[in-house]
Amino acid sequence: MDNYGILSLAPAVVAVILAFITKEALFSILCGVLVGLLVSQQNLLFGFSGIIQSALGNADFIWVITIEIFIGIMVAFFQKSGAIQAVTDKLNERMHITARLAQIMSACLGVFIFFSDYFSPLFVGNVMRPITDKAQVSREKLAWICDCTSAPICITFPFTSWGIYVAGLVVGFGTFATADMGQNAVIRSIPFQLYGILTIIMVFLIVLGFLPDYGAMKKAEERARTTGQVYAEGAHPMLSNELDGIKPNEGFKANIVLHFLLPAVIVICTSLGTYVVMGSAKILEAFVLAVVYQAVLLLIQRVFNIREMMETVMLGIKSVTGAMLILAAAYCINSISKTLGTADFVISITESWITPGSLLALTFAMCAFISFFTGTSWGVYAIMIPIAMPLAFQMTGGEATSLVYAEIAAVMGGGCFGDHCSPLSDTTILSSLGSGSDHVDHVKTQLPYTLTVAALVVIGYLILGNLL
Repeated sequence: MDNYGILSLAPAVVAVILAFITKEALFSILCGVLVGLLVSQQNLLFGFSGIIQSALGNADFIWVITIEIFIGIMVAFFQKSGAIQAVTDKLNERMHITARLAQIMSACLGVFIFFSDYFSPLFVGNVMRPITDKAQVSREKLAWICDCTSAPICITFPFTSWGIYVAGLVVGFGTFATADMGQNAVIRSIPFQLYGILTIIMVFLIVLGFLPDYGAMKKAEERARTTGQVYAEGAHPMLSNELDGIKPNEGFKANIVLHFLLPAVIVICTSLGTYVVMGSAKILEAFVLAVVYQAVLLLIQRVFNIREMMETVMLGIKSVTGAMLILAAAYCINSISKTLGTADFVISITESWITPGSLLALTFAMCAFISFFTGTSWGVYAIMIPIAMPLAFQMTGGEATSLVYAEIAAVMGGGCFGDHCSPLSDTTILSSLGSGSDHVDHVKTQLPYTLTVAALVVIGYLILGNLL
């Protein structure tokens, strides 16, 4: 049996529904994992331990978790030096930071940090959170901005690991015989990246005030403006209060260049430099270098001694523990979804509907559905590219036409949709973490926006499919 039929959707459906009902993301996702074990008829005890070992004992998970740990340490060192507060004070001294300006600054910074969907939401969220808090911008709004300027940027400007990954996947299909041809195909798909383009446009239309907030986001923003509460009553911000206990030494004044800008420059330059030289952005190594620089600098300046430094390190790690647990649970439910053949089931019930005119729209919708209920974009690309490319080339008579390039864009955009807004997605979780937002509130407030964009994308692809 290739898949478990409609039951293969059960883990993700249960997790999503419970998340909205209970507002407890970790509990909900773990319940989804248990449902998956029941559907697959595995022993709950041994099956759960097996899922943990298989899902978490891989290099990808360890890499992401290690980045989160060093992010936590970096922010803790920022807190100990008083760097973020110094930046906030300087900006408020030089200009009056309104809610609108704070949102514009957040969006622009997110676009600037285009090279990594992991680094961007964490960096932008941590830098802008004190500023948006003071300007009475809701944490939900900041999380949405962080999320919109991470994965959607990566597919719109595919000179990143995303573009390289997809370029590798399309090699061997149709006329794409070499890696250079694959990369060129991804580049030529840029004009058809409707999801990424429209998401970016929507962000700036809203932060600039050309479009009003609506849905749950409107309520969140009204709460922040009228009461000063940047997150809802009873919310569980994905940033624990351990950092609140880290105070700069009395009388010590942070230097913005040494304590804030240089660590950020180290991360950005190392990531971009390794990408240019090695073809892969070494994000983890960049954070390690930045944290080492911070530690040495603060030790030399006697901001802390070795014992106090380790106390600060542990508080930084504790501050991201909640996010790490949710991410671990998300990896587990993604693993059980693969076991149940969730993606295969969705493909099996949709591929018979596909016609030349509907190819792009159905490809996008299928990828969006799979990615939302599995929380992965790259997994969707690996599954769908081998299906989508032959279909596209069949309809073009084997020629690499605009329809083929648009099909690549439809796959990338659909996969990005889930990565962008699924409560099971690592970048969605990281956006909640960076902004200090309640995870469920982040998902709930941004869904009306992402669904609006997705609907426009489907319409756009229906038009394109009949024109190309």
